Amino acid sequence: MPPIVCIVGRPKSGKTTLITKLIPELKRRGYKVATIKHVSHEFNLDTPGKDSWQHSQAGSEFVILSSPRQVSIVQKVDHDLSPDELARLIPGDFDIVLAEGFKRSKELKIEVHRRKVGGLACSPKELMAIVTDERLPLDVPQFPLDDVSGIVDMIIERVGARCITPLNKDETN
Repeated sequence: MPPIVCIVGRPKSGKTTLITKLIPELKRRGYKVATIKHVSHEFNLDTPGKDSWQHSQAGSEFVILSSPRQVSIVQKVDHDLSPDELARLIPGDFDIVLAEGFKRSKELKIEVHRRKVGGLACSPKELMAIVTDERLPLDVPQFPLDDVSGIVDMIIERVGARCITPLNKDETN
């Protein structure tokens, strides 16, 4: 199973923004990336009244929506799944999974911190790094918000041994 790195932080701290910058940098370096997004509320992938919604309402506990370019799976669960449990549902060979949220999980975490949003969401001892707009007096590696290359270097250094070998430079040209 690929390594999982959770991007955590308070609401509106920039978690999604960071992930959308990390993905292309990891891909540029030849890594195959999957993502998981945690939400704390119920959500609907389908419109009430549509066929797949009716399947679920009728009692199906596993619904797959399929089109020529996308597949979506809706599965009923009895608890909030951990990043590890969710990563097991991801098909294919991925080098790394970036998970947004899951601040209470045991996986490696990078916290996005902004001065205007407040204190840290996690204890510093739980974090592999902090991405921040201010220097914090903590013994945790810290990166400016725009140091995407440095953050990816650190991620690869921490989990690289567990990643599938990236593409050769010749294959990316």
